[in-house]
Amino acid sequence: MALEDAKNEIDAAFTKESLKGPGFENTFSGATSFLRRRYTKDLSAADIAITGIPFDQAVTNRPGTRLGPRAIREASALQSPDAPYGWGFDVMSEFAIVDHGDMPFDYAKPADVPAQIERHISKILLQDCAVVTLGGDHSITLPILRAHVAKHGRLALIQFDAHTDSWADDDPSRVDHGTFVYKAVKEDLIDVKRSVQIGIRTTNDDTLGITVIDAAEVHRIGSEAVVEIVKQVVGDAQAYLTFDIDALDPAFAPGTGTPVWGGLTSAQAAAILRGMAGIDVIGGDVVEVSPPFDTTGATAVAAAHVATEILCLWGWTRR
Repeated sequence: MALEDAKNEIDAAFTKESLKGPGFENTFSGATSFLRRRYTKDLSAADIAITGIPFDQAVTNRPGTRLGPRAIREASALQSPDAPYGWGFDVMSEFAIVDHGDMPFDYAKPADVPAQIERHISKILLQDCAVVTLGGDHSITLPILRAHVAKHGRLALIQFDAHTDSWADDDPSRVDHGTFVYKAVKEDLIDVKRSVQIGIRTTNDDTLGITVIDAAEVHRIGSEAVVEIVKQVVGDAQAYLTFDIDALDPAFAPGTGTPVWGGLTSAQAAAILRGMAGIDVIGGDVVEVSPPFDTTGATAVAAAHVATEILCLWGWTRR
């Protein structure tokens, strides 16, 4: 499908013949899969899948992140069909990327959801397909990590966030977006010496040994220096990247469950993500987009770009 075909062809999410290449459509129309990738449950020919987990049981204040995956997909359809800017290669042309749709679950049984998430992600990974997940609240990252560690072994964690999410919680039955890092450390899912948190701006004295680059430090030293720290900490370890959209300042992402002022700008986030090219990112997620609290759609736009950058980071080391 080429640009000149847009006047006659539409809904590439269903009609696109190849899993690779751009999807040219009028940006205001067509089925809104992520980046207009083909929707499919068949992952046999896919290199990496996008999936959504519309779950938001565990939020501190504003609900609505269950609507995040839908909003992120819609916002992604606004992106240019050309190669993602600033990378020097086209991840969509070089790799077979599909939209695997959302994970089904019984909304009336929230305690069952973490195990369902782990099974859902594991099924994707067992088909030798990587995965980028659209959330959902940040509680979803713990079972996603469990699935990835079962395949890859203990990982480094790169976390963009306003909060450390490492508050103590020794109750395995609790589903909480603010304790997934604590539990991941206790379960030995992540190597704290190789892990880093970026954009933090809430008080939690126990960092569990994870390197923290708070938002004030990002503003003080600049994006390039942040990238150097991240690369030094992570080294050659395989890394999982989780991006809570509240890492961005509310001026750039107002539609989130727990907005905190003084955060990263979208320009800073873009520069840091692109600067991390070469780190072995094996998967990632973007979470906490709450569309009801942002009528402009800016938060979903930012999240769609973050997910695209994660795809590029994954693809960079696999070209």
